[in-house]
Amino acid sequence: MASAKATPLACEKTFPRHSHLIMQTPSTAQIRTAIEVLKKLGERLNEHAAHSVIQLPDTRLGDDYAARIEARAIEQTSHIDVVAEQLKHWREELLQERTQCVSHHI
Repeated sequence: MASAKATPLACEKTFPRHSHLIMQTPSTAQIRTAIEVLKKLGERLNEHAAHSVIQLPDTRLGDDYAARIEARAIEQTSHIDVVAEQLKHWREELLQERTQCVSHHI
């Protein structure tokens, strides 16, 4: 049975005309930057939601709309937190792989 994980060489043989489309593994610094960008996006969404809620009229309809805005902001930031956590784990894996590669070469 073939391995579930394709090697880069196998991908190049499988897709020789489209090898430029194969994604390179990002560096740990790039992943750290992506995590920081996601955190800033979460802050921006929360600030935008708070600003929108402040502008709503103090009525039942305004309160209902405010609740929907806040719920959506919570949902979006929760998704962002999940992705940021996945990126943190990926970064840790890459750091461990690098450490193992260095120890094998010594």
